[in-house]
Amino acid sequence: MSPAVKYTLGRLGLFLVVLAALWPVELNLFVKLLVALAFSATASFFLLRRWRDETAEQWAGSAARRRAEKDRLRSALAGDPGPAGAGDGGPADSRPVGEDDDGSSPGRR
Repeated sequence: MSPAVKYTLGRLGLFLVVLAALWPVELNLFVKLLVALAFSATASFFLLRRWRDETAEQWAGSAARRRAEKDRLRSALAGDPGPAGAGDGGPADSRPVGEDDDGSSPGRR
C-alpha cells in the first residue's frame, strides 16, 4: 500500500477513534468535531511520524524524477546534447551537423 494512503487512513482512523471517545460527552456536535480534529492532528504528529516521513520521501522522489524528466525533455527540445538526452549512438547521431541523409548539405541539390 502506498505510504500516502497509509498515512491518510491513519489520520482518518485516529480522528474517528477520538470522535468515538468524545461521543458520550455532553457537547455540541460541532465542538466535538473540532476537539476531535485538533486532538487527532496533534496525536498524529507524534504517532504517525514514520508514515509521514515515508510519504514525504515518496513525494520528494517523485518530484525529483519529474524535474529530471522535464530537464531532459527541455534539453532535447532545445537540441542540447545532455547526458540524459545525448542520443543513442545511432547513424543519425554520427553524421556531421548540417548534412542530410544523402550526404549533401541542406539546400544544395
